Amino acid sequence: MAGKKQFDMDTALDAALIRFWRSGYADTSVDDLSRATGLNRSSIYSSLGDKDTLFVRCLDRYATRYGDRYDAALACAADEPLTAVRAFFDVTLERIADPALPDGCLVAQSAMAIPVLSPGVAAHAKETLGLQRLRLRAALTAGGLNDQQADAFAVHVAAVNHSLAVMSRAGTSAAELRAVVGVTVDALAQALGAHA
Repeated sequence: MAGKKQFDMDTALDAALIRFWRSGYADTSVDDLSRATGLNRSSIYSSLGDKDTLFVRCLDRYATRYGDRYDAALACAADEPLTAVRAFFDVTLERIADPALPDGCLVAQSAMAIPVLSPGVAAHAKETLGLQRLRLRAALTAGGLNDQQADAFAVHVAAVNHSLAVMSRAGTSAAELRAVVGVTVDALAQALGAHA
C-alpha cells in the first residue's frame, strides 16, 4: 500500500519558487531546495522532479500567477489603452514593493541565466519571456494601434517592465521606477493620439 504524501504540494512549490526567485537557478542547489521546502532530496526528486523539472514548474507557476494579474490589468485595453498599460505596470510595481517577496522578477532572472540553463530549460525560459510581449501586443492592437505600432510598443513595454524588476533589485527607488513608467506611458499616449 502506497504511503500518503505528508506535505502540501502547493506549499512546497511556492517555497521552491521563492528560493529560485531569491537566488536564481545557478545559485540554487538541490540542498537549498531541500531546506526551503522541508523535503529531503529523494522526496524532491520523486514528488517535484529534478532541478530542471522543478525550475520549469516554478517558472510556469510564477508566469501563471502574475500573467493572470497582467491579463486582468489589460482587460480594459480596447476602451482605455493608457489605463490598461498603467495598470499593467502597477502589477509589477506592487510586486516590487511587497516586502514579503524577493526583489526582481523570476522571468527576467531566468532570461539572464539562459547561458547556464540546459537547452530545454533555456528554450522554456525564452518562451515564458515572450508571453508578456504577446499579451501586450494583443492589448495594444485592441487599443487602436496598428500592427507595426503594437509590435514596437509591445517589445518596448515588456522591456521596460523587465527593467523595472532589474532596477528594483539594484535598489532604485519607487519614485524613480514610477518616473520610468511615466515616460513609457507618455510615449504611448503620443502614439495613440497620432493614430486617432
